Amino acid sequence: MTATNNGEALVDEATVATVLSRALATGGDFAEIFAEDRRGSVVSLDDGRIEDLSSGRERGAGIRVVLGTTTGFAHTADLSARGLLAAAEAASSVASGGGGGARQAPLSRRPDRPSLVEVLPTTVAKADKVELLRRADAAARAAGGSVRQVSASYAEGRRQVLVANSEGVLAGDDQVRVRFGVSVVASGDTGMQTGTESVGATMGFEMFDRYDVDALARSAAGRALLKLGARPAPSGTMPVVIKRGSGGVLFHEACGHGLEADHIAKSVSVFTGQVGEQVASPLVTLVDDGTMSHEWGALAIDDEGHPTARNVLIEDGVLTDYMWDWLRARKEGRPAPANGRRQSYQHLPMVRMTNTFLLNGDADPDEIVRQTPNGVYVAQLGGGQVNTTTGDFVFGMTEAYLIENGVLTEPIRDANLIGNGPQALRDIDVVGNDFAMGRPGTCGKQGQGVPVGMGQPTLRVRALTIGGTAR
Repeated sequence: MTATNNGEALVDEATVATVLSRALATGGDFAEIFAEDRRGSVVSLDDGRIEDLSSGRERGAGIRVVLGTTTGFAHTADLSARGLLAAAEAASSVASGGGGGARQAPLSRRPDRPSLVEVLPTTVAKADKVELLRRADAAARAAGGSVRQVSASYAEGRRQVLVANSEGVLAGDDQVRVRFGVSVVASGDTGMQTGTESVGATMGFEMFDRYDVDALARSAAGRALLKLGARPAPSGTMPVVIKRGSGGVLFHEACGHGLEADHIAKSVSVFTGQVGEQVASPLVTLVDDGTMSHEWGALAIDDEGHPTARNVLIEDGVLTDYMWDWLRARKEGRPAPANGRRQSYQHLPMVRMTNTFLLNGDADPDEIVRQTPNGVYVAQLGGGQVNTTTGDFVFGMTEAYLIENGVLTEPIRDANLIGNGPQALRDIDVVGNDFAMGRPGTCGKQGQGVPVGMGQPTLRVRALTIGGTAR
């Protein structure tokens, strides 16, 4: 299979064979071509005015050559046979220089050209996309007089890739993604409060048959307005119930990164050497799955040309495997992996997640709250950070409520959720039956960002620290 651009192959098979042969001419063990054709557009609205209406295109290929422990890498925006052969020679020269590690010999880049898919967002008039933003603005402002500012954004992108290597891989993928987000600021006696909502899917403009932008805007506005009456968050260690979908980012960061094989190889993960060991509550089964149709991290192949798969990482609390890219799998003598990803043709691949989530349990989500005498209910988590070596994490809570006598009571102001990933996994004592994926995300690692999905059912962690201000 070869990815195409307007019906024309990114790189024809004869050129692929010639370039791979040239890349191996100096004795490399492995050679790879990653060709990419990418186009994207963004429209944003702020305070009723269109602030950004832009499009971007890029097209090129990265050539990787591996010789022993040395990797040579070159990229070019010239997809002609001449341009690719020059990049292959540059990468081969770097690899044959020895010395270990990965080195890069960057060439040039140039803009992309338009491409087509079955449901192509670029066929939709810009006026229709602007109208979505205006509808969201109006719906958010109608939610209450305390709404002071509304921002909304629409983004679309298409990414066509072709991967070929000296091990016989020749594969392509055509990825289309659409995303929509709303942010609302409300003002009251407690100051300014913010509410956000976003959706995204690996599909075309038909995404808006699934999601109502008016409802998204009302949800974001409602969150901001609700927090105007919020009380200070408590401080201390207590049970925390995390709403379905909203806590996937915690597990993505707090344990997902620690299960990536490059961190394991460097012994900078708390999960190093623990395959076969009980690392979580028996209620926890953690999966990474790039095959989930339409989810934000969905892919037909990873960025090394291997079909994505459903990988069970933790099963019934037992660590069963890590996530792998080709380089680490090759070193360990493992079969072809499915988690090699890169931001663009200008980057080397590395181990990355796709859609990472906890599977359903059997508890009723309402009953989980009723069986929690006192604690905090987290309806939405914000950004955070984690130390993969220790597993310690800090995340912001952007919508949360007190649980008092088994009932959700007052909303609380934004505060931090603090804990340790492995300990939090062990402390999950109830898992609901209401699984949902959460908001679309962009995962950053070593300067590269890739789209990822995250999710989980409603669950309770026996003890986490709330960094609030109430005494």
